[in-house]
Amino acid sequence: MPSPWSRRTFLAGSGAAAVAAGLSHASPAAAAPAATSDDAPTAAATTAEAADAFDTLRLRWRALTLGAGFDAAAEPYATKLATLGAAARTSLASMAPATGSLWPDQPLSSTASITGSYARLNEMAQAWAQPATGSTADAALIAAVVQGLDHLYGQVYNENTTPFLPNWWDWQIGSPRLLLDTVTVAYDALSAAQTASYLRAVDHFVPDSAVGSYSGTSTGANRVDLCRVIATRGVLGKSAAKLVLARDALSPVFPYVTTGDGLYADGSFVQHTYVAYTGSYGEVQIDGLARLFALLAGSTWAVTDPNRQIILDSVEKAYAPFLYNGLVMDAVSGRAISRGIATTDPTRIQGDDHRRGHPLLAHIALLAEGAGATERTRWQGLVKGWIQRDYYSPVLADAKLGIADLARLQAIADSAVTAVPEPVAHRLFPGMDRAVHRRADWAASISMASKRITYYETGNGENLRGWHTGSGMLSWWGSTYGNGQYSDAFWPTVDPYRLPGTTVSRKALADGAGGAWGAARPDATWVGGATDGVFAAVGQHLKGLSSTMTARKSWFCLDDTVVCLGAGITSTDGTAVETVVENRNLGATGTHGLAVNGTTQSAALGWSATLAGTTWARITGFGGYVFPGGGGATVKAVREARTGTWAAINTGGTTDALTRRYLTLWLDHGVNPTNASYAYLVMPGATAAATAARAAATGWLVTLANTAAQQGVSVPSLGFTGINFWSAGTVGGVTASIPACVMIRVSGTTATICVSEPPRSGASLDLTWNRPVSAVTAKDATVTVTGTGASLRLTIAPGTTGATHRATVTLA
Repeated sequence: MPSPWSRRTFLAGSGAAAVAAGLSHASPAAAAPAATSDDAPTAAATTAEAADAFDTLRLRWRALTLGAGFDAAAEPYATKLATLGAAARTSLASMAPATGSLWPDQPLSSTASITGSYARLNEMAQAWAQPATGSTADAALIAAVVQGLDHLYGQVYNENTTPFLPNWWDWQIGSPRLLLDTVTVAYDALSAAQTASYLRAVDHFVPDSAVGSYSGTSTGANRVDLCRVIATRGVLGKSAAKLVLARDALSPVFPYVTTGDGLYADGSFVQHTYVAYTGSYGEVQIDGLARLFALLAGSTWAVTDPNRQIILDSVEKAYAPFLYNGLVMDAVSGRAISRGIATTDPTRIQGDDHRRGHPLLAHIALLAEGAGATERTRWQGLVKGWIQRDYYSPVLADAKLGIADLARLQAIADSAVTAVPEPVAHRLFPGMDRAVHRRADWAASISMASKRITYYETGNGENLRGWHTGSGMLSWWGSTYGNGQYSDAFWPTVDPYRLPGTTVSRKALADGAGGAWGAARPDATWVGGATDGVFAAVGQHLKGLSSTMTARKSWFCLDDTVVCLGAGITSTDGTAVETVVENRNLGATGTHGLAVNGTTQSAALGWSATLAGTTWARITGFGGYVFPGGGGATVKAVREARTGTWAAINTGGTTDALTRRYLTLWLDHGVNPTNASYAYLVMPGATAAATAARAAATGWLVTLANTAAQQGVSVPSLGFTGINFWSAGTVGGVTASIPACVMIRVSGTTATICVSEPPRSGASLDLTWNRPVSAVTAKDATVTVTGTGASLRLTIAPGTTGATHRATVTLA
């Protein structure tokens, strides 16, 4: 399995140097005279190159790595280049070749340290090759790079070494990627014999058989990484056979999958068989594919497989839905959420949702360069919009972005292309049990788990307390507020039993409970929903992790509201069961106000209360919460400061104590509840007046059912009806013959019926709507009309994907 530091630290900035470390330590001496990117050895070396196809590709790969066309004297490049040089000189000063190490703190008995040593050499090579680093063309620096490559070859990474544990990834991806990129940059400083030696080592650890079958560790993002290694080795070794192999071995990545790793037709991306991973492994996959498409374009080895279009389609189908104001949602980032590694030194922050999102923007920008004119303009408009809207963590100031990626993004930011605004849309991803609801001024995601998708992934000592992230976590962000909710040390400081939106037994869990690599999956199949692309009904049959707790949870996603219902909440754990309405991270000093039924509550830390008869609440600066039904709800609340460390949730994290303030609202179902229930509305960005008005409008929401058999609501003003049939039955004039999800939108004399069968039983579904219908004007091929007139009767063909089936009708 992948090492905890692999992509995160060593390769995340492989488009250029990963210069985040030491940013604050750049010395004035590191500054170089004003220069352009063409002043570095990158271009000077090109005059002596043989003009064959392999040299062309090598120089293209070098340009992809280092970037081109940027003004090295301008910001932010000047600071980044100076920082790169300073970091390289620090590595040069501490390099001490010895038996068993190249640097004293990187023992070669550790696979991660082998990759780490190559990472430092790569950084040094780039400082030599880039302009204005203070070490540009420094003969001593490049000599040390060559010495270091020879030392690692002689000591550990050669054709006679037997790979040792713990991590295959370092041998086949982490180390060879960095080695080959370093050879590309330092090519003219190496002898032919040296380059040949390094390539023999790569051939030893990454033989052709590594991509011989699409299985095991050679799938999805890992397969793309392996192809990247083989392709780069082919370029440097002038091997047409290797380039053919790398190109052709990409083809199994392209087609949609229905199980396991890869892209699904609904836009899901899964890695490690059971983990929703668009924002981490998916980022790696699109990165590698964008680079390989660009490398091979126009050459004899160009990627021409027609299924390549699936990858291009994934920009808007799979990635864009999870990008918001420059961040990529934690719901699809797996164990990467535990990699914040934030300390009191901001330059040591390794990643958060924004810093994971920014490279995705750069990959889309690179992919756009090789796309058709229409796609290119649209994608660049998306990227420009994300850049403009990321007020919390400005994209172009991200210290983790390399020069090449930054240059691409800066070019788009400065271009005349029109920024694309946020969409008003809903997307369901049944392939990975996720849903995303988008509005012009806010966005939300819902994370669920089933037999198909894990509650959470732990492994390599990472994400040790992510237990309940798949227990119905409802995350949301505003257009101009709340974008640091999960970025600002949320994961090491939040109460892991009180993630917003979840229903959880307070039963104590051990770190890594349930098993590693996605082993923790509930024996539940009814997880999914139905959508018309604007509104949605979503549901989860929740079974607690290592717990007897069960619940039925529903979300109805509307214009300004997410309606949340829970029923059948039962447990015999001997502990309390809670549904967390909200758990807002207020930052290190936040004192955001809380009003309940219009009365301001205490702002004192340590305040807690049981608030009976709550009909509405509002957190200043965030939004409102409504509790429908006679008499309101009994809501518990606490305002507290919580302290934690990244090391507590990730063994590779720092031990620096971090403290954040939280305002938490929850519903206490008691110890060992039986068939408990709840109902509340989340209104992102709502004012106090809007929240109070919604609470007073008792007829706005009609609860049709809220039991363990069915849950459903109607909102007459929106023409909306949503019903989750956990069991066959009749609710609100709608009858389903088997468990199903039904969403109906009525507008004038037209209605759209959206139906899915989340359990994927393989049985056909008979649906009756007790409403006069004169005609069916459109329908999916999977829908058969069996009757109109006094009522509408439809039969939905058996399915295995949980997809939504539609019919549009004219009402009589």
